[in-house]
Amino acid sequence: MVTTRNVGSAVRLTILAATALSIAACASKPKPAYPTTPPSAAQPAPPPAPYAPPPPQPVTQGALPGSERDFVINIGDRVFFDFDQYSIRTDAMPLLDAQAGWLKRYPAVQVRIEGNCDERGTREYNLALGARRANAVREYLVSHGIEPSRISTVSFGKEKPIDLGSGDETDQRNRNAHTAVVSGARMQ
Repeated sequence: MVTTRNVGSAVRLTILAATALSIAACASKPKPAYPTTPPSAAQPAPPPAPYAPPPPQPVTQGALPGSERDFVINIGDRVFFDFDQYSIRTDAMPLLDAQAGWLKRYPAVQVRIEGNCDERGTREYNLALGARRANAVREYLVSHGIEPSRISTVSFGKEKPIDLGSGDETDQRNRNAHTAVVSGARMQ
């Protein structure tokens, strides 16, 4: 049987325990110890080591030797012509020499030389001029040891410009012969 006296004792005991816990929770903690020497006399802390990320990996073009991309990136696939001309310019010769060297290294590769013109002139005239430009590049490569059967030609005249703008700079870019790899190259 529970009496009021037992309930009163239990309540008093609970209050006493709660008070003891409150006092323990509020007890002060010891204050941290600070150095007693002035900052100027103290030895400076060494600076933190700077973060050094790992060195970057070298950037490569990712062109597989003997691939079409290798030809375009490392050799070059386009030479340019003067207005109304189809003779190989002296500044184009090193590029064509490099094309010939690349084609000798990869004898299975077949190419197509595409002759192009600017927008001036009739369609028929530009098709004929484009053909003469493509044949001039073909003959240059053949004279540098490339088998004629590996090289075909086509003229696009003014039908496939690489620059759709207008003006002298645009015309200069559109007067070109493009060497396109059509077969035999390694796949990326």
